[in-house]
Amino acid sequence: MTAPIVELVGVRRKFGDHLAVDGLSFAVGAGEIVSLLGRTGAGKSTILNLIMGTMPPTAGQVRVAGFDPYREFKALRGKLAVSFQTDRLLPWRNAIENAELGLLILGAPAAEARRKALGWLARVGLQGAESKYVHELSGGMRQRVSLARALAVDPELVLLDESFSQLDHVTSATLRADFAGIARADGKTCLLVTHRIEDALEMSDRVVVLRTPGRVALEIKLDEAERRSDDVRARLRQEIAEAMGGD
Repeated sequence: MTAPIVELVGVRRKFGDHLAVDGLSFAVGAGEIVSLLGRTGAGKSTILNLIMGTMPPTAGQVRVAGFDPYREFKALRGKLAVSFQTDRLLPWRNAIENAELGLLILGAPAAEARRKALGWLARVGLQGAESKYVHELSGGMRQRVSLARALAVDPELVLLDESFSQLDHVTSATLRADFAGIARADGKTCLLVTHRIEDALEMSDRVVVLRTPGRVALEIKLDEAERRSDDVRARLRQEIAEAMGGD
């Protein structure tokens, strides 16, 4: 694996008497697409918050692009972007105005922000929809705007928090394929947090399967041929389902 963009070493996180993450270690190398896959209660949201720097670990170390995301939160400004389960678009802004928002917050000149946002909307398949407002966009289109907004700032790390889980099956599958293609073409480092086995198998170079409380139960590497193979995915789906099972 290349030098890690994300690295967790012996991470533990407690909330009072509740142990959410226990001795977790894993890394994401530059240019990798890695999925954190687990059922509800497996610690996915806690791990995501540790990586985003919104909370510190109780024990262990978290590093993102070489920084402690909690103690050096400002150093990661512009290096990390997140696409959430809900699109979180501002309804009073149209698609292009939403897509350029992150760039403007980071201080990019207005003309540059507009140019980059237009380019990313085109790359995610929304050319011609730039002036549409949120209520005029389908769920899949809104999620594409959210992804364009995240990618436009050219982050070192893209975090995908259940970004495809609220879409219908066909829309989700198309968007997953489109996003993975863009990420690989641009060498983007991505961490996908999901409870859906299919999302992880179709998109990832590696799948890290979690089991309660926040422990690695299984790790799987996938190449392109394996991601495309129905037989391989069916076999792995069963292995993963067993690994995700309750204690």
